[in-house]
Amino acid sequence: MAETIIEPIEPFGLFSKDKPKSLFSKIGVVGAGRDGRNIIRLTSSAGLEVVFIEDCQSRIDFAFERISDGLDHRIENWGLTQGEKKAILGKIKGSLDYNDLKDCDFVIECIRYHNETGERDVFLRKEAFKRIENVVSPDAIIATNATTVIISELASELTHKERCISIHFPIAHSDAKILEIVKGVYTSEDVYNKVLAFAKSIKYETIDVHESNGLVSMRLMITILNEACQMVLENVSSMQSIDRLTEVVYGMKIGIFRMADVIGIEKIVPLMEDMFNEYGDKKYKPSPLLWRLYRTKQLGLHSSKGFYLYENDKIVGVNPYFGRKI
Repeated sequence: MAETIIEPIEPFGLFSKDKPKSLFSKIGVVGAGRDGRNIIRLTSSAGLEVVFIEDCQSRIDFAFERISDGLDHRIENWGLTQGEKKAILGKIKGSLDYNDLKDCDFVIECIRYHNETGERDVFLRKEAFKRIENVVSPDAIIATNATTVIISELASELTHKERCISIHFPIAHSDAKILEIVKGVYTSEDVYNKVLAFAKSIKYETIDVHESNGLVSMRLMITILNEACQMVLENVSSMQSIDRLTEVVYGMKIGIFRMADVIGIEKIVPLMEDMFNEYGDKKYKPSPLLWRLYRTKQLGLHSSKGFYLYENDKIVGVNPYFGRKI
């Protein structure tokens, strides 16, 4: 009987067990608020494995529910199939344990803004950065998605400061595929170039921004919003007319008041207070209209009532407070 020769098949296959890992094979996200969920959705849709950290199971469940709803909306508009949705959700894992970030190449901190005084919530973010550094490899990139927190300040107490960078994903609408990238004092050129490659992999444009409170997107947005609110207070024009003008004349995808509702009044007001404290310029001081919405919990799209009224994420009317005739 002939001797059977057994040889490993790996050398003859299309794939090798020793194939090097791609640059960004696994992404971590700390905090699954609206900004965090947006990043989770778009990175998993780009084919990347994602693990996100939350502080309780109910928030993990809520994040999955909202991400699933967003994918269903894309299915309804023929932008996705049920099979693709299943594949995307299969790439996402929620966890309560920072140790689950250990294999991530890139971790993005997206802690929600809680402070009602408008001060930057640096302490919680610094703690998150330290906990991330304790579990990821020395060459993993750590980023913040904040607009008013200075990345050099967050990186200052870490061992590997050079791997820290700030990025910002605008969430005003689904076509806003541009990423603000901020190099800190310590950020290495290698890390910066890797983040450029990451943006390209998810089909986002990039702009460079020097460290500054509010970056470019929020400083422009809130200045326009404050002036628009002032015109409503002065009875110059109606809210709907101002929104329509910003769309037609300035080519904005959605009007400035609608944009505020999408971003969230609870995010905008503290950010504006923070910028006012930083720059001392009254143009950043939130309008009384914004404060009224903020204090009465009329926070925009996700609360179903802001400048507009919403049902299933669609406008169904104008907040009666702003619907008065001029």
